[in-house]
Amino acid sequence: MTFSRCLLVTLFRGLSDAVFRVHPEQLADVPSRGPLIIVMNHITILEIPLIYSRLQPRPVRGLVLADHWKNPIIAWGLNACGAIPLQRGGGNLASFNKALDVLKAGEIVLIMPEGTRSGDGQLQPAHPGVVLLALKSGAPVLPIVTHGGENYMPKLKKLRRTDFYITLGKPFTFKPAAGMPASQARKEMLDELMYQLAALLPPANRGVYADLPAAPQKFLEFC
Repeated sequence: MTFSRCLLVTLFRGLSDAVFRVHPEQLADVPSRGPLIIVMNHITILEIPLIYSRLQPRPVRGLVLADHWKNPIIAWGLNACGAIPLQRGGGNLASFNKALDVLKAGEIVLIMPEGTRSGDGQLQPAHPGVVLLALKSGAPVLPIVTHGGENYMPKLKKLRRTDFYITLGKPFTFKPAAGMPASQARKEMLDELMYQLAALLPPANRGVYADLPAAPQKFLEFC
């Protein structure tokens, strides 16, 4: 681990421990080797450094909006973490290929399919890029959800920490979609992926994927 990365991990853990009472026990079940795509729900900016620091020493590369590189201090941190920039509105072939290279090297790519923070912990509609990456790479997908962090600000103002829960699902790959238009298949695969996240959350946090009993599993092959 480089000095910069080690410094960031120490800072991230210190910051998150000051704000949250973290329950990271299930992260011990993240595979210790091999390519892996981690998909997560996205509530606040704080969960990113929290999860990143607690997955170390495994290299983790997150897909992050390129806008964040405009701030030189944040840019330094993102570069030290090996983050991959994503352009808003598309045109991300170079980023996609970089993520493929990371997976080929046996590392972790971390993606938040919602693309933006919810703030209230409710799952939002997802974007299909993660499905394309999983199909192209063949890497297993591991769903991870967090909850509790959406309520941290009122407690922080009272100098109280908030319980932050982390739950892992089962890793899976996608089965081939025979006899179906590619766009339709990718949409159904994305829905099935997001239902896996929803199933790990309390019912009140499932948002647009709350109709969990109706969730199909045509395309998921659990590892």
